[in-house]
Amino acid sequence: MRYYNLRWLVLLLSLFILLQSCADDETDLLGDETTEELRRGGRSGGDGRPPNDDGTNQGPQGQEVALLPNEIVVEWMALFLELDRYAEGMRPNATARAIAYINLAAYETAVPGMTEFMSNSGMIPGFNINTQRNNDNVDWNVALNACYAEVMDHFLINLPRNLRNSIEQTEENLSSELTSSLSREVIEDSRSWGRSVARQVIDFARSDEEAERQIRDPQPQSYEPPVGEGYWTYSAEQERALFPYWQSVRTFIISPDETTTIPPIPYSEDPSSEYFQQMMEVYTVNNTAREEDNEQLWIAEFWSDDVTGITFSPPSRQISISNQLMKYYNLNLEEALHLNLKLGFALNDAAVSTWKYKYEHMVMRPNVFIHEFIDPDFQTNLYRLIPWPNPTFPGYPSGHSAFASAAAGVFQGFFGDQTDITDISHEGRTEFRGMPRRFTSFNTMAEENGYSRIPLGVHVKMDCTEGLRLGYEISNAVNSYDVRRLEG
Repeated sequence: MRYYNLRWLVLLLSLFILLQSCADDETDLLGDETTEELRRGGRSGGDGRPPNDDGTNQGPQGQEVALLPNEIVVEWMALFLELDRYAEGMRPNATARAIAYINLAAYETAVPGMTEFMSNSGMIPGFNINTQRNNDNVDWNVALNACYAEVMDHFLINLPRNLRNSIEQTEENLSSELTSSLSREVIEDSRSWGRSVARQVIDFARSDEEAERQIRDPQPQSYEPPVGEGYWTYSAEQERALFPYWQSVRTFIISPDETTTIPPIPYSEDPSSEYFQQMMEVYTVNNTAREEDNEQLWIAEFWSDDVTGITFSPPSRQISISNQLMKYYNLNLEEALHLNLKLGFALNDAAVSTWKYKYEHMVMRPNVFIHEFIDPDFQTNLYRLIPWPNPTFPGYPSGHSAFASAAAGVFQGFFGDQTDITDISHEGRTEFRGMPRRFTSFNTMAEENGYSRIPLGVHVKMDCTEGLRLGYEISNAVNSYDVRRLEG
């Protein structure tokens, strides 16, 4: 569905209906209200009706989510990105899971006001929540504000106290803006509705006991990697396997039993072998990028997103891009919620399948091979940013690549592949090279993200190629999942 092609049609139809309904009153609706205000529901407070004597509104009767702007989504997701940067022990798997549940809750909060869309209840195995209600007394922005605060506080774990307090502060600040013209009854009903949906989604998440257990113990002492030629292993406690059992975590659209894998190139110490040549490519590109401080180093650090306290996590990078796309394409609230719903599903399911295959294939990181067979003094370009040279899990397939293409496939489903976006995710950062980069297609963006792991020194090409393939396989399944109401 190409939303940006329908946006003006929806707006014009809405304006026509409003003008017709008020024609008998001989009122010039456009005399005092801009088109944007009409999209918001007008200055009267969200329902297009005049205020009461006390300056409040009875409630947003008939208010459609499609006529509201996307600001509430953008603001809360911007806060998520800032908090995810400091959330210890989550990246990348628990972060991808959090993104999925947070955006599921937001979508379900507003879906009663989305005339073209239906709830996921009953469509996702085990997901059955009550989203039936009288919509007349709910302001969707107020409800979403309460919902986001509830789920953000639950799913973002291990935050410093001052950052956790920012969730409550954001809710209060937005609430003061959103409720100024609403009655107390509407405010309370809206908040109650948003919190009710949030708690039901949290309960659904808690029912995934495997995920809950693994999030509490992301690097289990009980796991010891199998031994084999060319197999990944760890050399220090901080490098212990991260989320080695994640394949058993709940998926939303496509399970790891339904995805496919292509076996990696066979391990070889023969300098003429393809395996050895891919290791040599990492060695050469990594070192040249650092020595020349060239564009490859810029690309490597621009997409890294590996470091807690410095950047948000790799799946969250796609939320940053989504926020930028919402602004670029001027999505309305309904479109924004639908986009993030599918993006969350894709990122979650990508994490589950990717981690299954990582621990199935057990491919070593390139620096281990390079140290033994090429150069014992080799260091990855990631090493200056973290206290050890590699991410703490096997290399094949690349998680960065899978997250990149899973998201790109969802973006393509909404907007087509061609775009003209400059990613400003790390604009202004000085700790690493984060200057904005421009892209004319989502596929190009995903490929650059994936292959950025080579000049960073942490993946060989086959890892990136397979991750990109797997991510698109997952996004194809997510794009086929339809929550639009059937005609008739």
